[in-house]
Amino acid sequence: MGSAPVVQDTQRAGGDIACGARFWRMTLTSTMSFDLAAAVEVLRRTPPTLRALLGGHDHAWTRATEGPDTFSPFDVVGHLIDGEETDWMSRARIILARGPDLTFEPYDRFRHYARNRGRSLGSLLDELEELRAANLAELTSWTLGASELDLPGQHPTLGRVTLRQLLAAWVVHDLGHIAQIARVMAKQYREEVGPWVAYLPVLTDHERPRS
Repeated sequence: MGSAPVVQDTQRAGGDIACGARFWRMTLTSTMSFDLAAAVEVLRRTPPTLRALLGGHDHAWTRATEGPDTFSPFDVVGHLIDGEETDWMSRARIILARGPDLTFEPYDRFRHYARNRGRSLGSLLDELEELRAANLAELTSWTLGASELDLPGQHPTLGRVTLRQLLAAWVVHDLGHIAQIARVMAKQYREEVGPWVAYLPVLTDHERPRS
C-alpha cells in the first residue's frame, strides 16, 4: 500500500511532463498576429539592449567577426543606424504618401562601412538611440489603423509588400541582429569551452554566417 502513492505521483508527474511538452510544442509552433503597439515596444527596447550588451567593452568584443565579410557588433550598430535613416521609415512614408510610384529606393547594406570609419561605438549607440526615438515618435503619431497597415508598397526585389509586413520585418530585423551580436560574441570563446561546444548551439548553428 505504501508504494501506491508513489506510483500515482510518478504517473501524475509523467502526465505533467507530457502536458508541458505538448504546451511547449504548441507555443513554439504558433505565431502572433502583428500588433503595432507591441511592435513599437520591441523596437523601443533595442537601443538600451545594445547599450547594456556592448557599452564599455573593448575592441576584442565589439570589433570581432565570424570571418571575412561578416559584421562585427560595431558594424551591426552602424547597419541599424542605416536602417533608421534610409530604410524602414523612408519606405513607410512612400507607402503612406500613396503617390503614383510606390517603389522603394534600393537599400545599401554596407553604407555604414564608409560612413562610420573612425567613429567610436559609444557615438553610434547614442546616434541609434536618438534616431530610433525620433522615428518611433513619428510612427506612433500616424495612429495607423488596419486600412493603413494594408496599404501596398513595391520592394525593388521582393515585389508587392504591405506596410504591415514592412513594420513586422523591422521588428524581426532588430531581433535577428541582436541574436547575431550575441552569436559573434559567443564565438570568441569557441576554442575555450572545450567539450561543452556540443551543448552550446550558439557556436555551431551558423557554420556559414552571413552579415
